Amino acid sequence: MKTIQVELAEKRYPIHIGSGLFEKLPQFLEGIGWGRERRLMLVADSHVSPLYAERVLKPLEQAGFTVGQITHPAGEESKSLHTLERLVEDCIRFGLDRSGAVLALGGGVTGDLAGFLAASYMRGIPFIQLPTTLLAHDSSVGGKVGVNHPLGKNMIGAFHQPAMVVFDTDVLKTLPEREILSGCAEVVKHALIWDASFADWLMEHHRQLMALEPEVTAEAIERGCRVKAAVVSQDEKESGIRAILNYGHTIGHALESVSGYGAFTHGEAVAVGMAGAALLGEALGTATEVFPFTRELLAAFRLPTHLSPVWAEEELLAAMKRDKKAKKGAYTFVLPTGIGSVVLQHGVEEAAIREVLARLRGGESR
Repeated sequence: MKTIQVELAEKRYPIHIGSGLFEKLPQFLEGIGWGRERRLMLVADSHVSPLYAERVLKPLEQAGFTVGQITHPAGEESKSLHTLERLVEDCIRFGLDRSGAVLALGGGVTGDLAGFLAASYMRGIPFIQLPTTLLAHDSSVGGKVGVNHPLGKNMIGAFHQPAMVVFDTDVLKTLPEREILSGCAEVVKHALIWDASFADWLMEHHRQLMALEPEVTAEAIERGCRVKAAVVSQDEKESGIRAILNYGHTIGHALESVSGYGAFTHGEAVAVGMAGAALLGEALGTATEVFPFTRELLAAFRLPTHLSPVWAEEELLAAMKRDKKAKKGAYTFVLPTGIGSVVLQHGVEEAAIREVLARLRGGESR
């Protein structure tokens, strides 16, 4: 087992990564001072619950914990206020009070949704992230939780740090290939924004990671989580450097929004967004050699680097203006300055973005 500590100004919490960790949950809870009197509510989606809920429930119940369970429909559509309202009702009926806690078992959708449930229920109760996807190695760390609005992704939310993250790598074995590749996009993102040696390592080990070879997978997750932890420790509430974690997300979130959160996985949308950011950096002169490497690395993981199908340019631009990094209606992008380094740039001209979208649509980025 590997353990990383996230160090914040007023809180610290562990990220545990390894095989068979769900069986050790009672010990982990004891390790953070949680006793059997604390009622727990397990939240999972309709795909994850039949696969892994029992792995979580059984050891906890055998150890004397009282655990309720909520299952929500799988898919990005569940990240909504409507679903949140139903979850709150289930928690009230279960008798969850301010001494209780939420366990978020699943990928990024469940982590964001259950985390926001914990942040808002009775004005805030603790929660633990139990990620079940490779993609969630990013979303489970850092405390950004929330739900979507039809006009924008994650527009309703909060900063609410987990009490702990437990990443049992055994559960990755049942992921469909598309979800594995989607998760690789966020691993690539962490390398491109922070660590050139990590990017080179991913290029060298991409086949083993896509095949989920245990040692390579654990190292990729650990290195990605260390990047996330390092950034979040410096800027918990995204007032500065933390915005770099949104590399590729300005175009990526716009794609997800205009497509109704269904045509792309999050990782696929971010991959297109990273290709776009690299092209934009090239056009604006922040970096000259980043795009070819970015395209090659994303292609190695069979991730898209072009806009297909073609989405309406005006809708994409409108969604980008609603991006949470935007200031006073101006476009803001995280742009590369080299492999492993980026800069936040405000006031990007619309003409430059249109040119990049044209290159993404035209297949020049393939």
